[in-house]
Amino acid sequence: MLVQSSTAEVAIPASPLDRVIGQDDAVRIARIAAMQRRHLLLVGAPGTGKSMIAQAVASLLPRPTQEVAVLHNPENPERPFVEVSAPDRAHARQRRQKPLGTFVPVNSVPVRVAEELGFRCRRCATISASSDSVCPVCGADKYRSSSSPFDDLIYSAAGETRKERVRGQWRTAGGGEEIVVFERGEGGMVRVLTEAEFSEIGKDRRAAPRKVILPIDRNTFVQATGASETELLGDIRHDPYGGHPEAGTLPYLRVVPGAVHEAHQGVLFVDEISTLGYLQRFILTAMQEKKFPITGRNPSSSGASVRVDGVPCDFILVAALNTNDMSSLLPPLRNRIIGDGYEVLLAMTMPDNGENRMKLAQFIAQEIRKDGKIPHASGEAVEALVEEARVRAKAIDDAHNSLTLRLRGLSGLVKLAGDLASLEGAPLITAEHVRKAKKKAVTIEEQIGARFQSWWKAGESDFGNVKQRGNSSEVA
Repeated sequence: MLVQSSTAEVAIPASPLDRVIGQDDAVRIARIAAMQRRHLLLVGAPGTGKSMIAQAVASLLPRPTQEVAVLHNPENPERPFVEVSAPDRAHARQRRQKPLGTFVPVNSVPVRVAEELGFRCRRCATISASSDSVCPVCGADKYRSSSSPFDDLIYSAAGETRKERVRGQWRTAGGGEEIVVFERGEGGMVRVLTEAEFSEIGKDRRAAPRKVILPIDRNTFVQATGASETELLGDIRHDPYGGHPEAGTLPYLRVVPGAVHEAHQGVLFVDEISTLGYLQRFILTAMQEKKFPITGRNPSSSGASVRVDGVPCDFILVAALNTNDMSSLLPPLRNRIIGDGYEVLLAMTMPDNGENRMKLAQFIAQEIRKDGKIPHASGEAVEALVEEARVRAKAIDDAHNSLTLRLRGLSGLVKLAGDLASLEGAPLITAEHVRKAKKKAVTIEEQIGARFQSWWKAGESDFGNVKQRGNSSEVA
């Protein structure tokens, strides 16, 4: 007997690749792909372990070493900068001992500066938040120009006189005065910068506002469905006010990375890649260049004019598809995989011997522990499931003395038997539970054959032209 008491005694390998059953050649190539960063094309029937191999490849990769951020470009906001940082640089930036400039309360800066930065009311001198366009005390428009004699009649546009920064005189620690730059901050604070500090900010992009789109601590396995261009390639979120500094959101804050970018330094897994259609050519471009721009995908969106160039996407592509769909794979993309990777045809069966039967017992134990809602299987139940694997290999693939590797269907049988055991309150899945599960695990084709005897009669039943009598039917 393969298992003496139950599958609880079966050891599960620590390596994800060692949990892949019956695909020894594919596992060997997957290890090479992870070590050498090669692409993989996995071809085989559904349920043979393609996605499991892809996840295992990702688990063998080292953790990402680059953080990717987009930075505000003050000269051309629709063209944000891209910054790629190593962990030490990213952390050093966060640990900066002393930020540039000095932060002071707004009531300590010159009156003119406080008014132009939007903190001080020109009429009643009340200090309030710069985001308040109307004074909360006297109700005056804080941004109304006071230089005109017709102050009560002429209004500037909202935000027109409000400034981000103002130059003015500032008393130094030594008692003298110098020209400095006052910059509007948050929480009623103003940053005071010397001309040298302000010049350094202009030269150093690290001081620019940023949005991290790919953190260092990220998953190395990304599955792309190709449901849309946005999901795969990224996008610029729409804002009805565009990038207006007062009402809208700056473009760099609206950048959304796609799956090709999120898989940077990891694995991009595309199941049924043939269904992507024309999107395959974008994957090809990303693979070749290892960089792919993020642009607005909707021509009517406010993000349509925004473009972020040079966003890194150095990933390992693991693509999977069925044998019948090979003709739908883009030839240049397949050629790229062949030139920098491997094509692997997965096995459908494996020889029926003691070693492989033990591997099936391991698979059953893995599925039970992964599910977490069903009891373990007894030794007799494992033997019954192995026998079912033998039957399916012969019935589906006409393979004698073999065990099936279409393991998703076998996994469904394990869970169905486990559910029956759970309903009965049984401590273990027994061979009887497996037999009952086999009777219930009947495909639609088999159910139609038993009830209607033919697909034609089944189709007629949709219109009420067939009378059913037990498991048989007759034309009315």
